[in-house]
Amino acid sequence: MKHPHQRAVASAMLSLVLSGSIPRAQTSALGPADTYFASQTSLGTPYQTASGRLAQTKGTTEAIRSYAQLMVSSHITVNNALEAILKRKAPLPPPTLLQAAYATMLWTLQQATGQRFDAAYITGQVNYQKGNVALYQYEIAHGGDPDLKAFAQETLPKIQDHLQRALKLQSEAK
Repeated sequence: MKHPHQRAVASAMLSLVLSGSIPRAQTSALGPADTYFASQTSLGTPYQTASGRLAQTKGTTEAIRSYAQLMVSSHITVNNALEAILKRKAPLPPPTLLQAAYATMLWTLQQATGQRFDAAYITGQVNYQKGNVALYQYEIAHGGDPDLKAFAQETLPKIQDHLQRALKLQSEAK
């Protein structure tokens, strides 16, 4: 396993199922790769919607504000689709891996104005989308849950489009 915490998460989930704390009929325990994917995808939505809403009001160009609107609407839609899948699965532990990083990035955006805001938002989007592409590709290659793999395969082209749009914004800002 690439991430040591994945083994602990999987073990904790299995313990809950075996102990009867989670009724077996209602669970469909996810493997470590699927758990990691679902929790990190769920954590990205609040960051993307919060930073997108900031960019809708603080972005200095229509292109940035338009991209921000796309991020807000897309991530709400993606999160709703993921939640529909996860309702049929075992409960996930709360995502924490990137929580502090997202909070720091949001704080930075809240403090910035003008061109500094634009640069921070665009750089954050390029980095986020690159990471998101890698996360979805990992799920497609290594995930064990067919519903989550199908979700990742369906969603990945949208994320790749978001990355291309962010890269275009970045090149236009230079």
